[in-house]
Formats: sequence, C-alpha cells, structure tokens
Amino acid sequence: MKIILAIALSLFMTSASFAQEIVKEKPSNPVLLMKTNFGDLYIEMFPEEAPKTVANFMDLATGKRAFVDHKTSKKVKRPFYDGLKFHRVIKEFMIQGGDPKGNGTGGPGYNFEDEINAEALGLHKQKALKDGRPHAYLPIRNQSDFQRTLVQPLLQKMGIRSQADLDKRREEVKKRINELTLKDAYENMGYRFNEKFKSRPPQKGVLAMANSGPNTNGSQFFINLIDTPWLTGKHTVFGRVVKGMDVVEKIGETPVGAGSMPQEEVKIISIRLHTP
Repeated sequence: MKIILAIALSLFMTSASFAQEIVKEKPSNPVLLMKTNFGDLYIEMFPEEAPKTVANFMDLATGKRAFVDHKTSKKVKRPFYDGLKFHRVIKEFMIQGGDPKGNGTGGPGYNFEDEINAEALGLHKQKALKDGRPHAYLPIRNQSDFQRTLVQPLLQKMGIRSQADLDKRREEVKKRINELTLKDAYENMGYRFNEKFKSRPPQKGVLAMANSGPNTNGSQFFINLIDTPWLTGKHTVFGRVVKGMDVVEKIGETPVGAGSMPQEEVKIISIRLHTP
C-alpha cells in the first residue's frame, strides 16, 4: 500500500509540476496535446498574437472547421491533422507537417493572410543594403536575385514601367534603394504587416505557418529545431512547444530521402486541447 501511495504521489507531483510549467507565462493561453508515433508534444498557442492563425489551427485540429477533402473535392468536417505525416524534416532546421497529400503540395482548400508585425520584430530598423551588400535575411546571391528581389518590386511600386522612365528617375531609384529597410523590401514583395499584433521571432521550438509566399497560409506548419532569424517577417509564429522538445529533436534526427521526406513515417496521431 505504501508503494502504491508513493507512486500516486509521485505522479501527482509530476502532473502538478508540468501544469505549473506550461502556464507560468500566461495562464489563459490554450495548450494543445499533439500525439505522434515518436511521442507527445504540448504546444502553447498565442491567440492574442495571431488570433486567426490560432483559431484556424485549433478548429482544424478538433474538427470544428470545414475543409476540402483533396480525394473527393467535397467539404467535410473532421479532425484534420489526425493521421497526417511530418513530410519534411531538415536536421538542425525544422520539421514540417499539416499536408493531407503528404508531399508538401496540399492544404485545406483555402488560404488566409499572415499575422505579422514587422516593427515588433525590428524589421523597420534594418537596412536592406548595408555598405552596398544585401542583408543576410534577403534571398540574394547574385545580380539576378538582386534585380528580382529589390529592384523590380521597387520600380513597380514607383510606377516605373519603361527604360525611359528609369532613365529620368535613375538617381531617385538609387536613393530609394539605399533607404530601403527590410520592412520596405518585404512590403514591396507583397507582404502585408499589421501593427496591432505582438509578433515573436522564429526561435527554436516555435510553431509557424509554412507558406508559398505572402498571405498563402492554409494548414501546413513547421516547428523550429533552431532559431531561424532569416525567416523573420515571412512566417506567422502562432505557438511554441512547452514540453516534448526532445521528441521534436528526435524527429529532427530521423534519416530522410528525396525532398527531405523521412524514411521512417513520422505520423501525427491526434491534436486535442489539453486540460491539466
């Protein structure tokens, strides 16, 4: 009997300690339990920082939101993530899941906008060019990248549509390029920011929306294995792993094949609201 009581007390203390751990920063934030075949993850949501993104993720997870079944092309309601795979795993970078097709091309049949505050992330203070060199966060490796990423979007914004226009305003264009901040550059690329959100940087352990460009969020998400500052401002951060990061890291070590797809299936069993 004493042994049973001791075990029960130990379990109670572990549970109480965990409950205290996950609510110590903001008790009102919901926590989800993601069960995988590699182990369990407890994920704190950030509804005040990314309300639409959190609602979408939670409603898909619990079966409250309708989505288009890619096999039947019909709208259905069921727990969306149950049985889906982490289809992309990159060691020392991130693990990505949430695609019903399992190959990175699928989603729920709709897209929605980003929820990012560029100024909260300091992007308005960082120059796109410094000493003539592009900022490391920009995908610029050669002159062609420079033209596509910075020059062409700026010319379009300035209404310059011909060589004659460019010749007349060449000095103005040079000045504008040198004045560009990262926020300006991203906005020229099509990103739209909102100052009402309290955005967080994409640090180790966060959940962020995967996308194919500005405002193309759906169901796919990734969990960072490391800090990824070069993704700042490009992906909505909407949660973080508060327990089970060892499971994430274990998944991150799994061998992969073509397209960074795990050779051993990494499956989401379910995602449900956790009540300590």
